[in-house]
Amino acid sequence: MKTIVLLVISNIFMTFAWYGHLKFKETALWKVILVSWGIAFFEYCFQVPANRIGHGKFNATELKTIQEVITLLVFLFFSVFYLKEELKWNYVVGFIFIILAVFFVFKKW
Repeated sequence: MKTIVLLVISNIFMTFAWYGHLKFKETALWKVILVSWGIAFFEYCFQVPANRIGHGKFNATELKTIQEVITLLVFLFFSVFYLKEELKWNYVVGFIFIILAVFFVFKKW
């Protein structure tokens, strides 16, 4: 559970580092790059321990799969509530297919 919590926190920082500047298009690009790097530092402060703690309970492929699902969920909330973008039906269908991918990664065959 600690791994999941750390990955969620990490992805919140990552999402703001990568996409938060989209609300500030009038700000010089070099400035938003520097701010994004600063935010990304904190993302790594959570991402690296999450993977270090989680590896062993999960293999690397499972960790990456968990991280991608968390990334999409965090981004979904970010895009709807921060960027005020519409959630479309085809996005939901795409996320359902990703959930199916998670099933195949974690299924013990």
